[in-house]
Amino acid sequence: MSHPYIPKVIDLVRAAGAATLPYWRSDVAVTEKADASPVTAADLAAHHILLDGLQALAPEVPVLSEEAADIPLAERAAWTRWWLVDPLDGTKEFIAGSEEFTVNVALIEQGRVVFGVVGIPANGRCYYGGAGLGAWCSDVPGKEYSISVRLAPAQGFTLVASKRHSSAAQETLLVGLSARFGEPALANIGSSLKFCLLAEGNADCYPRLAPTSQWDTAAAQGVLEGAGGEVLNLAGEVLTYEARESFLNPSFLALPAAAEWRGELIELARAL
Repeated sequence: MSHPYIPKVIDLVRAAGAATLPYWRSDVAVTEKADASPVTAADLAAHHILLDGLQALAPEVPVLSEEAADIPLAERAAWTRWWLVDPLDGTKEFIAGSEEFTVNVALIEQGRVVFGVVGIPANGRCYYGGAGLGAWCSDVPGKEYSISVRLAPAQGFTLVASKRHSSAAQETLLVGLSARFGEPALANIGSSLKFCLLAEGNADCYPRLAPTSQWDTAAAQGVLEGAGGEVLNLAGEVLTYEARESFLNPSFLALPAAAEWRGELIELARAL
């Protein structure tokens, strides 16, 4: 099963990604936003393509983009369905010349992700999916293959970690996981690709115990949920996207929904 918007959103994500590439590995100017995070002309070029394209696709569905997030809560609280967009996730990776940056678009309905599309401009790969829809990866437009989480590691437990963000709580969780599974292998990767590693069965868990924003996670959460995974807060509840004053997410765990060790991981996280 698919969603009628997905093919067009994939096209938009690919177009937005292509718009970032002229600035990649060039002497792109970097400015600082109010929260001290960096923004480049590539972020803005992708933003305008996505904003215009999504408004043309579904004029009645509002768009919340990282690059145009100053929409009053009173207005957002009335939305029942909206697009949640990160035009360039992994701006620091982009500036550093890494390939690990993505374009993220999610459709949200009543606070839940309907589907998400994650594009990797540097290599043309695109991940997409949603709960009840399945999940796919496409390396070449028009050619796709389905992806799914793994329920048990083939050789050893692999933990996905951020290249740039850790915390004391995360180090404590690592100790607990090591006691249960043995020393885990660490897969370090930038941007929303951390979820995609889980979704295609190349890792087992992604704990995030440091700040993220809603647009950082929603699209890739859709992919992971379509692949048989889930994203939970530390109380074991699904990570949701209701309108609120702050765009920051709580700490979360991304993992296969049917893993036999799911309950143990939640207990470890609750003890942090």
